[in-house]
Amino acid sequence: MVKVTIDREGCISCEACWLLCPDFFEQNPNDELSQVTKPYRLGDDPAEGDAPASQEDCVREAADQCPVTVIFVED
Repeated sequence: MVKVTIDREGCISCEACWLLCPDFFEQNPNDELSQVTKPYRLGDDPAEGDAPASQEDCVREAADQCPVTVIFVED
C-alpha cells in the first residue's frame, strides 16, 4: 500500500489522473479539482488516500503524467 497526496490548490483539472486511474481519482463536483475516491480516502480528506497494491501502478503513472506535478506517492 502507498500513501497518495494531492495538492488540490495546484490542480488544473486536466483530467489526466481521472483517465489513467479512474477507480482512485475523480473530479470533485463542487470545485472541479481532482480528489481521491471515497473508498481510498484517509478520513474524509479528498486530498489524501491509501492506494492498495492493485492500484499502485496506475496511481504512480497518474503522478508521473500530471502536468503540474501535484500528485505525490509515498511508499
